Amino acid sequence: MRIYPVVTPDFALPSKRAQTAIGLTLAALIAGGWLVIHAYAMFVFELSWANLPFALALAAVQCWLSVGVFIVCHDAMHGSLAPGRERLTAMIASALLFLYAGFGWKRLREAHFTHHKLAGKAGDPDFDEHNPSHFGKWYLTFFKRYFGWQSLLYVHTVVGIYWLVIGIPMVQIVLLYGAPALLSSLQLFYFGTYRPHHHAADKPFADDHNARTDDFGTLASLATCFHFGYHLEHHRRPDVPWWALPGAKKAEVGIRVQHELA
Repeated sequence: MRIYPVVTPDFALPSKRAQTAIGLTLAALIAGGWLVIHAYAMFVFELSWANLPFALALAAVQCWLSVGVFIVCHDAMHGSLAPGRERLTAMIASALLFLYAGFGWKRLREAHFTHHKLAGKAGDPDFDEHNPSHFGKWYLTFFKRYFGWQSLLYVHTVVGIYWLVIGIPMVQIVLLYGAPALLSSLQLFYFGTYRPHHHAADKPFADDHNARTDDFGTLASLATCFHFGYHLEHHRRPDVPWWALPGAKKAEVGIRVQHELA
């Protein structure tokens, strides 16, 4: 198996000021859209059989934006959301993670750093060493590790207020709040954890990052997991924000071609 070099300064990021401007603008669009749709779906929209197709489309968009919210928080963990502005990024990520499902910023950040240190090995909180190729069992392990009692309490409290206090129909809560949240966790897990890190005899890992990259085009990569499927590039260059990963992948492909032609 040929080992290719890590993506190096061949791929350059923009200045910190430009990266911050791009990162915060995209974060505002993603998180803002997510919050607006949630508010509309819970407090303005009235579900009926006639508008069910629209409600399903709304839920699909909200699922995708929920994935985006996690990717924004992930960039904050690596300091690539707004380089050099740790307090600001921590505040943004803390608020978004709590609003999503009562998650704790510090706990998730520490777990993610452990994932990078032990990717695909025992002790990696994102990995199930007992079921390295089984999607269902691995997802259940993943879900139980991250969705603790604090999140259960938070979600039950929110649902209780929406249903019993405000009077939102339970079917509307499930369709436009519960389903997008749960499905986004599946989407994020499948494209951002299972596909890159699962063990497959016909798909060996390129190096000790124990990660692989999807061959999706840019649009498909954006639609599936905000380019998080370009996962080997992310592990080799954790400082690259999600929106710049297509560029990192192109740089990686260019290096690979050069070595194959050499």
